Amino acid sequence: MRKGILVLTLALFTSSLMAQTYNVGLAGNSYITEDNSDSRIGKNGLESWNSSKSVTSTYISVQEAGSFDLSIEAKGNATIEISSGKTSYTVSVNSDDFSTIKVGKFTAKEAGYLNIDIVGVDETTNNFYQVKYFVIENLKGEVTYVNSFSDYWGRRGPSVHMGYELPYEDVEWFYNELTVPKNGEVMHSYYMAAGFGEGYFGIQYNSDTERRVLFSVWSPFDTQDPKSIPEDEKIELLKKGRDVHVGEFGNEGSGGQSYLKYNWKAGETYKFLMQVRPDGEGSTVYTAYFFATDDEEWRLVASFKRPKTNTWYKRPHSFLENFSPEQGYLTRSVKFANQWSCSKDGVWTRLTKGTFTHDATASAGVRSDYQGGVTKGGDFYLKMGGFFNESTKGNTYFKSTEKGEQPTIDLKSLESIE
Repeated sequence: MRKGILVLTLALFTSSLMAQTYNVGLAGNSYITEDNSDSRIGKNGLESWNSSKSVTSTYISVQEAGSFDLSIEAKGNATIEISSGKTSYTVSVNSDDFSTIKVGKFTAKEAGYLNIDIVGVDETTNNFYQVKYFVIENLKGEVTYVNSFSDYWGRRGPSVHMGYELPYEDVEWFYNELTVPKNGEVMHSYYMAAGFGEGYFGIQYNSDTERRVLFSVWSPFDTQDPKSIPEDEKIELLKKGRDVHVGEFGNEGSGGQSYLKYNWKAGETYKFLMQVRPDGEGSTVYTAYFFATDDEEWRLVASFKRPKTNTWYKRPHSFLENFSPEQGYLTRSVKFANQWSCSKDGVWTRLTKGTFTHDATASAGVRSDYQGGVTKGGDFYLKMGGFFNESTKGNTYFKSTEKGEQPTIDLKSLESIE
């Protein structure tokens, strides 16, 4: 188990000679993995459950293989089945108040993640009972799960990042190529290709009918509410491309946001070009271009001016995140290739050095399903979610292939794109 930095307080369980008892709350560790139309995970665990077709899966990570005794804290009047691996038990509850019901003995065959599933077996009811948490007893070794930590962020899973090392010069442009593999494509994902010190630029999978190219710049005013930003610290739109929506965002800092609805496809490679340039008057201009593969053309997303900022391109990076807590049990992945920077004097440099980092969810140790590095082909990649066991230590340095094709782009001509 990793000891994270003290970003958020986490009660870490330590092994001892005597087995411990763990109360695993469904609120932070469970998902409706099948038929979620009539079921819901809330602050009290499995709160709404009206279909016998629903499957609720709870995930824990065990330090050692071995057997353990399982009970549930639940209330209601119904019969359900609880299973893990090849072992299952049928349990009935008849109580209007939460009470502890013994389920039976299960076995973790190996160290790492395991899931415990709940399904309904009483077809006559339309309201199965509520389950608050599992009680795990008599298991040797440590058990890791979301505890004394935000249920929301814990269920979303750890966000992961790859930062690229720039040459020692004033960099104006950053170029990156992004591919979402078909087995890494999951709804409610943000595959961010061209981040910078004051914002980010990438693609999202928003719904069954919508995908976006998203570009955002934070205001220098620190707030979660865009309406509270003073006029002299607001992000100013200078221009936008055709069919691009422009607005504001909040709740993760605040600032200007733009997006283009574009039906990008898994398995195809997309190109991103980001420009950061000070205007000489105390502000900096940020401009994002996306190469529309279907139309074989560069498209302007937007150009924003950030006041009280005087900088060239800093902190080029990519990241991968899940923005839906209901989808944290699914694995996402993305590949980044052929990174280049271009200085204010027009000198292109191939970027091959990267550093993997992760967010507070991983640092706190409540999730360990995060990974990043270099593929067999020499490209950078990121992977998170889905409760896999192989993780990458934060701040690990990687080097990609030296091979790469310098972008052939007439940078001046981009200014005429509408």
